[in-house]
Amino acid sequence: MKKIALKKWRRTVVELFGVTAGVIFTALGLNLFLIPNKIAAGGVSGIATILHYLIGVPVGSTMLVLNIPLFALGFYRLGLKFGFRSIYGIVCLSLIIDLLAPYLPVPTRDLLLASIFGGVLVGLGLGIVFRYRGTTGGTDLAAAVLRTYTGANVGQLLFMVDGAVVVLAGFSFHSWELAMYALITIFVSAWLVDLVLAGISYTKAFLVISEQVTEIARAVLYELDRGATILKGRGMYTGLDRDILLVIVNRNEVIQLKELIYQKDPHAFVVLADVHEVLGEGFKQYYLER
Repeated sequence: MKKIALKKWRRTVVELFGVTAGVIFTALGLNLFLIPNKIAAGGVSGIATILHYLIGVPVGSTMLVLNIPLFALGFYRLGLKFGFRSIYGIVCLSLIIDLLAPYLPVPTRDLLLASIFGGVLVGLGLGIVFRYRGTTGGTDLAAAVLRTYTGANVGQLLFMVDGAVVVLAGFSFHSWELAMYALITIFVSAWLVDLVLAGISYTKAFLVISEQVTEIARAVLYELDRGATILKGRGMYTGLDRDILLVIVNRNEVIQLKELIYQKDPHAFVVLADVHEVLGEGFKQYYLER
């Protein structure tokens, strides 16, 4: 029991460090690039940026105040499913933004550079927070709550909420150019979040349809030293049952596998796709501490 408790404690500490690191990256993106250039890239941070320039309130404190009713409503509608890491992420981000703001320079006033680099840092930070099972509140929490009322897709709701904030920023700052730069930031940060969560593709998946599937599979096993799986399929045009070979390889093995396939069957039909993450024998292992 002590060993299990120690593992859980260690995992909790690692997750909190991860959430903290992600929050710092997010705060840097906001303080260095977005807030000084009036780029309100959606979410609670975007609303807080608008209010900062309209009435002079600190961005971090405003984010915390805005997140409190959201979190309370989330607790009422969803239960405490977001947990301690969510509360920690919300409070930590708000505090760090206000603590760092007076000491950080503004690296650029170029709106394009600010929107791109701000999006990169915010996306990287949020991706790390999500990877360590945390959240910073804001629109993801708002979208989850709205879904309980509307039943709409969370992704669509996120886009609608962020879009509304961007439109509000355009009116508030009397600049649709700033709103368009904010959209760039949203797309860049969303791409970075996906990249952090899914990873860079270093592996490829081959689906091979051939009359020589058994011979190709044997070559994969003994010449390439990779595993292979034979799936059952049926051609819609012919109505005939066909074997489909599934093989996952590293990027540097792609050419070798192509040569093996077409040596065995020059007429093989091959589908090659990116795979962002592979867990299991021969690839990365996932260790779950219980």
